[in-house]
Amino acid sequence: MSDDRPDTSGDLAIRDPPRVLVPVEVLEGQTIPQTLVEFLAPAELVLLGYHVIPEQTPTEQASMQFEERARAAVDDIAAAVGDAHTDVETRVAFTHDEDRTIDRVADEVDATAVLLPNPAGDISEILVPLRGIVDVGRLADLVATLVDGDDKRVTLWDLTVDESTALLDQSERTLRDRGLTDEQIRTESDDVEFPTRAIVDRTDEFDIVVMGEGKQTLLTTVLGDTSERIAEGAVAPVLVVRRDRSEDGETDG
Repeated sequence: MSDDRPDTSGDLAIRDPPRVLVPVEVLEGQTIPQTLVEFLAPAELVLLGYHVIPEQTPTEQASMQFEERARAAVDDIAAAVGDAHTDVETRVAFTHDEDRTIDRVADEVDATAVLLPNPAGDISEILVPLRGIVDVGRLADLVATLVDGDDKRVTLWDLTVDESTALLDQSERTLRDRGLTDEQIRTESDDVEFPTRAIVDRTDEFDIVVMGEGKQTLLTTVLGDTSERIAEGAVAPVLVVRRDRSEDGETDG
């Protein structure tokens, strides 16, 4: 039952300004839509240009072969987003396991969130699924930071199965405290059997999904994290707000 209670541990832990890690498969021609760049303007950006290499290929060999191209591609993307982000940090990595590399770099740069990019148009409708296992204070605080104008609307969608309104109440209160108006906030609550599928099915109604990262379990180790599975099926970009690692006894490095 405790998993259904809102986690408030990160209310004061979010960095200011927040830092968003943006992984880009640079040698596959992947880029960042300008509308996403503009949406993320209140945050610091770290561009991670990565390339997945075959298991039998040493990373040192790949670096010698591709690093110059990869760095040039990352620098081009950084230059393109420079108008909205005057200070963009860049990284390049060659990896056999992209998920592990993204997690490692996110830890190294103390990222508040990680963008799982999909094609994006104008961003005005934002879906925020709420689950009891995520840090809703941290999640709502980042949303409020990014929604810096009155042209954007946020739908807080409670997917917990109990009848408590604590998740919605806390998230809505955070948004209001940060200056969002009544017209910008919509709240919904549903008891769904398969939350991951339900979120994916609604991604075509919204311009971006902002969701919290859950706890790592054996099931997510085998099947993949919920946010990753949603990003794979979603038609909109997914911004994953990372949990506070200090609460897990994790340390940097």
